[in-house]
This record gives sequence, structure tokens and C-alpha cells, in this order.
Amino acid sequence: MTIKKVLIANRGEIALRIHRACHEMGIKTVAVHSTADADAMHVRLADEAICIGPPPAGESYLNIPNIISAAEISHADAIHPGYGFLSENAQFAEIVELHNIIWIGPKPEHIRTMGDKVEAKRTAAKLGLPLVPGSDGPVEGIEEARKVAAETGYPVLIKAASGGGGRGMKVVRSEDELEAQMMQARSEAKNAFGDDTVYMEKYLGDPRHIEFQIFGDGNGNAIHLGERDCSLQRRHQKVLEEAPSPVISAEQRAHMGGVVAKAMADMGYRGAGTIEFLYENGEFYFIEMNTRLQVEHPVTEMITGIDLVREQIRIAEGNPLSCRQEDVQFKGHAIECRINAEDPKTFAPSPGTVKGFHAPGGMHVRVDSGLYAGYKVPPYYDSMIAKLIVYGSSRERCIMRLRRALEEFVIEGDGMKTTIPLHRDLIQDPEFMSGDYTIKWLEEWLARESE
Repeated sequence: MTIKKVLIANRGEIALRIHRACHEMGIKTVAVHSTADADAMHVRLADEAICIGPPPAGESYLNIPNIISAAEISHADAIHPGYGFLSENAQFAEIVELHNIIWIGPKPEHIRTMGDKVEAKRTAAKLGLPLVPGSDGPVEGIEEARKVAAETGYPVLIKAASGGGGRGMKVVRSEDELEAQMMQARSEAKNAFGDDTVYMEKYLGDPRHIEFQIFGDGNGNAIHLGERDCSLQRRHQKVLEEAPSPVISAEQRAHMGGVVAKAMADMGYRGAGTIEFLYENGEFYFIEMNTRLQVEHPVTEMITGIDLVREQIRIAEGNPLSCRQEDVQFKGHAIECRINAEDPKTFAPSPGTVKGFHAPGGMHVRVDSGLYAGYKVPPYYDSMIAKLIVYGSSRERCIMRLRRALEEFVIEGDGMKTTIPLHRDLIQDPEFMSGDYTIKWLEEWLARESE
């Protein structure tokens, strides 16, 4: 089936990214927006725009009836959820399909399976993906927790089954701490996700965060598009990503990529997905799967030359994968900096009206952003306002180009601050330049910088 009109169930830079891919394919777009986003760039550029509610996300971007109504009013053939909001909501995907609208995403049952972290681990084990040692499923009581911790060995990590972003997550270093930390983890999980189910796994001391991009056609065929290194994190939130990882060899890439592609083929997975691993001492350990497009997908596009959003739309139309595994070529190096409307030292949100905006340019420099002079950054949503993505023939050349691009990047507003200065300092650090960092490194670096 040929898609002629896509409703974009999102906002900000990802809504603009989807709009651009659609227009390059000759597909019309429908923007939905809250009242706070009436002047957003994706709303201005879309073929049609429909207001779906007031600023709070629960009354607009998470309002399923309003989004479905907008799709029906505009006669959209398909809905693309982007990332965040409803992108991994299996019920939403089912409702979309029940209304005979094409869902540009994975099968609802796969979203549901991988959204439950306990079920995701069980499924990953069945598919042959390597796991972090720990509980086989939910940990019900303190006695079971003691038994799992003793078998796994301290330190252990208690994690919310329905969670993410570090909430409901506690490190336990000895049996004396176990009961109190478990109670705290459950309480946090209940408050944040409405579900106090937790599980346990071995706490890895100093790993890297490595993820593999995959695509499946839903008919038993799947490929991988290499890995991204997302180890530079603050409070479990990614700050900078690069592809390929500085520490993964071509042999490791081919081996693990083959493992994840086979797993997704066996699963019958459809569309884009990301398999996330912790990597330590040459070993990969599955942690979760994201059944959607990732914020950091542009670095993969840079090193493969494949438009991931275009591929999502093609697969949703029922087409086969556009290339075979042997056709995928990895060339050069790419780095993405997430630019947030935050104080670069305290990380306090800093929304406001953009008075001056100048995006860097030149060869192999890409800026994904909906900003423009006069745009008012609303305080209601995620603070990310731009992504700077730079490519080079080598990691060294990529970093040099990134330095130059960050020097050119201007975002100014009344009292508004951004994390551009943070990235300028970060990429000058010798340890970053050498690629010698783990998921703990950035917070330790920030602590040193603040002294």
C-alpha cells in the first residue's frame, strides 16, 4: 500500500525530521500540536496542522482520542509516532490499526513484550542474546532478593520493570542495604510508573553503553546498521553519542550485529529498533530494546548513508528491506551533541524566547532543530532544542570538525542558556579525545569541572 499522507504524532525536531523525509518521498504531512506549539516550525511547514489540546502532554501529545480524531479529520493514511510520548505505547499502536490507519512502527505485540523489562529479558534469552546475570523475572520478596543477590554476587542493581531514566533503580553493595534499598526502589517505581514490580541483576562496575540499530521487514528478514556508543550520560540521560564506538572492532561488530539481526529475524520484528547492551571486558550484556526510532539515529545515517525514517515508511507500506546485510557499508565517523535549553553548569531548565540563532554549516555538518529567531521555547516538554551531528573520515577529523561547528553555533535569548559551552569543553578533554570513557566518566568529569 502506498502512503499518501502521514500524521506526525510528535513535536520538536523529530516532527520536523519526519516531515522532511515524507516530503522527499512525495508524502503530505499533518502536524498535531498543543496550544503551546502553535508557532513551532513543524507546524508551519506541514501541509495541515490540527490543535489537539492545551500545553500539558497528557492533554495533547498523550491524548489518544484527540490524535485519532485528528487523523480521521485529515484523512491521514498513516501515523508516525517519532520517539517519546506514545511511540512505545502498544495500546496506541493497536488503536491506530483498528481504525485502519497504518502504524509506522513495530507490531503492537513486540512493543508490549519489549516494553516490559522482565518479559524483554526472557524474550532476549530465548532469542540468544547475552544477558546480565540476575533474576529470571520479578523479585517478589526480600527472601527471594537475598537468594538472587547471593547467587549473583554483590553489588547488585534493583530495577523497575516498567521504568527508565534511572527511576526505581538502586545499587546495593551489601546484604545490610538490601531490604531498605528494595523498599525505596519499589516506592519510586510505584510513584513514577504505577507499578512496583522490580527485578535484579549484577551491577557492572564500569561498562560502556553500546547499542545496535536494527531493521526488520516483519516477515522474518532483518539487518543491523552497526553500533552507537552512548556511554556519555548524566543521570542515565545521554548527552553525546558516536558511531562507530571507539572500542568495538570490525570483528566484534560483525559478530554481535549478526547475533542481534538473527534475533530480530527470528522474532519477526518489523521496522526500526535498537538493542541496548552494557559492554565490559570484551563482553556484551543485553539491557533493553527500544521499539522505535532513537534520538541518536542521525549518527547511524551519517556512517551508512541510509535514511532511517524513509526506511521506516517503506517497511510500513509493506515493502522489503531496501538493502541486504552485505550491502551495508560503514564509512567514517559521526558524533551527535544534544543541545538542551539548560544551564550548562547546574542543568536547570532554561526556556525562553530565541533572540539570535545561527546554525553552523559546512561540509558534513547537520543540525536537527526547530528553532528560529523569535521562537519561544516552551517550559512544558523535554529541554532538548537541537542536535548537532558532524561526520568525518576518521574520529580525529570528526572531532576537529565538531569543535569548529560548536564555535559557530549561536543560540541566544533573554536569560536563556544552553549546553553548547558544555560540549565545547567536553570534546577538548584528552580522555574523550582518546575514546577512553565509560558510563561513569561524564559525571566524574562534571564533578571535577565544578571544583
